[in-house]
Amino acid sequence: MLVVVVLLGLAYGFLNGFHDSANIAAPLISTRALRPRTALLWVAVGEFAGPLIFGSAVAKTIGADMLHGSVITPTILAAALAGAIVWDIVTWWFGIPSSSSHALVGGLLGAAMLARGVGVVRWPGLERVLLALFISPFLGFIAGYGITRFNFTAFRNAPPRVQEVFRRGQWFTAIGLAMSHGANDSQKTMGVVTLALVVSGRLSHFVVPFWVVVLAAGALALGSGVGGWRLILTLGGRVFRIRPVHGFSSQVGSALVIAGASILGGPVSTTHVMTSSLMGSGAAERFNKVRWQIAGDMVYAWLLTIPISGLVAGLVYLAFRAAGV
Repeated sequence: MLVVVVLLGLAYGFLNGFHDSANIAAPLISTRALRPRTALLWVAVGEFAGPLIFGSAVAKTIGADMLHGSVITPTILAAALAGAIVWDIVTWWFGIPSSSSHALVGGLLGAAMLARGVGVVRWPGLERVLLALFISPFLGFIAGYGITRFNFTAFRNAPPRVQEVFRRGQWFTAIGLAMSHGANDSQKTMGVVTLALVVSGRLSHFVVPFWVVVLAAGALALGSGVGGWRLILTLGGRVFRIRPVHGFSSQVGSALVIAGASILGGPVSTTHVMTSSLMGSGAAERFNKVRWQIAGDMVYAWLLTIPISGLVAGLVYLAFRAAGV
């Protein structure tokens, strides 16, 4: 089951990158800052580099602070990852930018609570996780809105060719955003895999091995390089018509929020942050510029993510137990 957990962890990391690369690549592609395939490869480079630069504070939050590890088994972790993976695939199929982070939290809670009861939860740690997940989208919206308003004010008398400056500027903001995203999201895979190593006796205490960092970063980068085209189409055109200034501003805002959370150990939903920052950027120009009905569909998916992924994880755990695993 330890091998199964590692493989499922890598599959989750791949799908995470596949799912979330749309949030970074969509502005690059829709504003023609880069060609589609080049944009995804550019994002993949940042996704791989980020985990190697930042620490492992988020991994500790997920793997050590949210659940009592002494009663967790590899079977519980495998079921949790399966629940998250199923929800990621469903939302990708329908082109809905949902949260891989919410899916993993839901999967962990569903499998662990079914197997060990509510006493398995470290409530202070869970409160910090949920607080970070709840606050971060609002911070993303505010950051995207504020930076866009600043750019509109600072460049209000600039000639039209200033859009080309913002378009090229996205090369740098996108790589920074990809690095911050990779640092936060790959650590969720690291946290689960490291916890599996601890509970199986392969590690005496919770510390992320370097090989786990490299594998998690590689899985996320590979998924990002492939890219979830259904989600790219949703974010690139259905929310609102993105111009270079929107892509640049939203990427700067998202990168600041996600990088700050990674340093502080907050496992934020990078999907929430990047999508809300993009909406804040559109609203900064004109509130009705954003198609809020699409935003409503995303909110419904986000609200359903934790309970549904938890339910799926619980069912998978029951299936494992019935099979004698």
